[in-house]
Amino acid sequence: MILKCIAVDDEPLALDIIEDYVSKVPFLQLVKRTENAIEALQLVQAGGIDLVFLDIQMPDLTGIQFLKIASGKANYILTTAYSQYALESYDLNVSDYLLKPIAFDRFYKAVEKVHHQLQKAEPAVVAVPEPVAAPVAAANHVAPVQDFIFVKTEHKIQKIQLDDILYIEGLKDYISIFTKNERVITLQNMKKMEETLPKGEFIRVHKSYIIALDKIESIERSRISIAAKIIPIGDTYRDEFFKLIDGKNI
Repeated sequence: MILKCIAVDDEPLALDIIEDYVSKVPFLQLVKRTENAIEALQLVQAGGIDLVFLDIQMPDLTGIQFLKIASGKANYILTTAYSQYALESYDLNVSDYLLKPIAFDRFYKAVEKVHHQLQKAEPAVVAVPEPVAAPVAAANHVAPVQDFIFVKTEHKIQKIQLDDILYIEGLKDYISIFTKNERVITLQNMKKMEETLPKGEFIRVHKSYIIALDKIESIERSRISIAAKIIPIGDTYRDEFFKLIDGKNI
């Protein structure tokens, strides 16, 4: 599957880098590079564009405005030198957020993820038996699957890879996200975090704990061991937890 893409940036050097990177990836085809965001928007709205590499700080039309007007057409990878827009862009379902200067390995990881998502989605769209069912099938594929989250900390917005999360502990007014390398504290509540994380990979086991299933080291009675941390299983969550564990043949 070849992805038709365009690159939008008001800096010619940035466009040169994207064009060079695209040329190295067999499943990408650069249809257009442009410094004109309005021209790019017209191309996207006309259809046939799979992926847009989009800068944020541009004259006439910012990248965030572009995303809102385009209304989900195509997939987007933001390429920017500014990290402060990460949370807002995440809410607009961008596929990835690349900070300049962009390394090729990071670029490749981002486009490979989009390619994989579209390959998975393609059969589901083709298999729609009746025209009336098409809007439902399309709706199921509007939001690209993410392998990371953004959370607000005291001084910044931080990106956390889902695979790095060990467990999450809820405290009175905030939560602590424990990863392989650090502890991240945010004012988000447990309910919202539980809804954000992918089902089947994370599960709430206690009013104060959400765990990553693949990080479980052992389970003894009503206690889970993850990275030397003993996490209790609450009575309210016990049945659902063990039902999921049984389904994974642990």
